[in-house]
Amino acid sequence: MGIIGVDEHRQRILAAVRPLPAEPLPIAAALGRTLRVDAAAPHDIPAFAGSAMDGFAVRFDDVRDASPSRPVRLRVVADLPAGTAADPALGPGEAARIMTGAAVPSDADAVVPFEDTAGGLSDSLTEAVVLAAPARRGRHIRTRAEDAAAGAVVVVAGTRLGSRQLAAIGAAGVAQVTVSRRPRVVVLSTGDELVSPGTAAARGRVHESNGLLVASLVAEADAEVVHVARVPDDPAALRRELDAAAGADAVITTGGISAGAYEVVKQAAAMEFVRVGMQPGKPQGFGAGSPLLFGLPGNPGGTAVSFEVFVRPALLAMQGRTSIDRRRTLLPVATGWTSRVGREEYRPVVVADDGVHPLPGDPIALGRAEAYAVIPARTGVVHPGDLVSVMLVS
Repeated sequence: MGIIGVDEHRQRILAAVRPLPAEPLPIAAALGRTLRVDAAAPHDIPAFAGSAMDGFAVRFDDVRDASPSRPVRLRVVADLPAGTAADPALGPGEAARIMTGAAVPSDADAVVPFEDTAGGLSDSLTEAVVLAAPARRGRHIRTRAEDAAAGAVVVVAGTRLGSRQLAAIGAAGVAQVTVSRRPRVVVLSTGDELVSPGTAAARGRVHESNGLLVASLVAEADAEVVHVARVPDDPAALRRELDAAAGADAVITTGGISAGAYEVVKQAAAMEFVRVGMQPGKPQGFGAGSPLLFGLPGNPGGTAVSFEVFVRPALLAMQGRTSIDRRRTLLPVATGWTSRVGREEYRPVVVADDGVHPLPGDPIALGRAEAYAVIPARTGVVHPGDLVSVMLVS
């Protein structure tokens, strides 16, 4: 089989994705989940006209001509802290001391801040001497439904629920949301050469890092890692792991899909194996069905890129996420490099004030990568000053 494009392989994967079931959760437990039903305001927000300043609730007509040379004296007849339900009557020449967030009396149509009075807060319980007129009727009053009317959508379905989204939902008075279940994912690293970190690596052995890399990327995609294992180059051992993963939503393997003699994933997994026109990450495997099977290359650089381009979008699509791609932006190149013509390159880069600087593709340099510069397949040389598309990952 010849080489296929990145978009073609990605579309094959996304076409096989099915949305996961939705479930209700209290908002305190919904961090990182994807909203499946719009969160709407059950009532007007705010539900009453409230003061936007500490000061005095007044009748605008009483103070419209106030100035330092013509101060207006008002009798203070009430004291309104935030949270009170009181609605005192205000007659001509009367005011209520009011704190930020408190409901404005029905008879008031403006608020005069303490700093626009002679006595300020320290002399505010009996008389208010107004030195500056409010600019207009309604000044310093937050009107009812100013933030949202009853029924207005506060957070739309398909949104990841982060801290700010949850706070907005809570401010609307919504206690429970409908969200997607987290995808359950199994991660399998293959290879006889792998040894655990902390173990001495004898000649011909390397420390296994792909399991931790992929499991961490899965968690960052708001999915649940249910099992991580290192599997030798033994087809029977891999088949046992795949059989045990039948209840997962996705299985991700690393290694064992290239052109060598001991490619265990090719021998044991029900995937279609293809060559994709990208660098790194040319060998790829994928199996539709339940669970979805992803075969990623064993080189950590290729593993990381393949996850970003193919696996992460699929996991987010399972959750019903509206946006499934990393944010991209155009940035200038600070240090140029040579790119391989014929493959779309994903070069790890550091983002600095003067632009992007390329990194090598080894697993140690990967720890410094902040983004990937995505270079079209027809580009042979990336010059300093070129504007390139950059996929931000941190």
